[in-house]
Amino acid sequence: MTIIRNQSDIEAGLEALIRLDPRLAAVVEASGPVPLRLNEPGFAGLASIIVSQMVSRASAEAIWKRITAAGPVTAAAYVALDPAVVATFGLSRAKAATLLNLSTAISEGRFDLSSLGELETAEAIKAMTALPGIGPWTAQVYLMFCGGHADVFPAGDVALQAAVGHAFAMESRPSAKNLAGMAEIWKPWRSVAARLFWAYYAAKMRRNVTPLV
Repeated sequence: MTIIRNQSDIEAGLEALIRLDPRLAAVVEASGPVPLRLNEPGFAGLASIIVSQMVSRASAEAIWKRITAAGPVTAAAYVALDPAVVATFGLSRAKAATLLNLSTAISEGRFDLSSLGELETAEAIKAMTALPGIGPWTAQVYLMFCGGHADVFPAGDVALQAAVGHAFAMESRPSAKNLAGMAEIWKPWRSVAARLFWAYYAAKMRRNVTPLV
């Protein structure tokens, strides 16, 4: 399993993708620099992804600022927070429950985020989605941006669907199922393809996004 560790890996992935699918040369040219977007694995990384899901970047940043101001963002520290403090973060009820369940599972030793690095992508996604509130998108984005997995493509992401539809002049954005099928050609560099199309979305559709669903 290939792991992305630095910007050189992104460049290598882009070169490989153009060989696999020459149409992507124009997408690379239009997108400008494709960022690494790699964060440290662990509870804080996964929690930030959960926070960012289905909210604007500004809202996610505001919520995350409140969470980090409350103390260290570790599973042990989070599970010990007073519910009254958690209520001030601005989390939806579902996200608050997900973060509590996650921090509890880690603190009690029922889930080990660090062990995910030893698993193949499909196994890691299966382990993560067994947790309450963790869906495929959350697991995929964590493995991409915190685990460095090189071959993950969150086809359910609306920005990716829009970007691919625009780049390939499709009449409408592809469904998650259709996009997943389209992405097969980009193996084993689908995580770089996703980064590319997010960069394209920002450059051509004038929106600076976190992954969306």
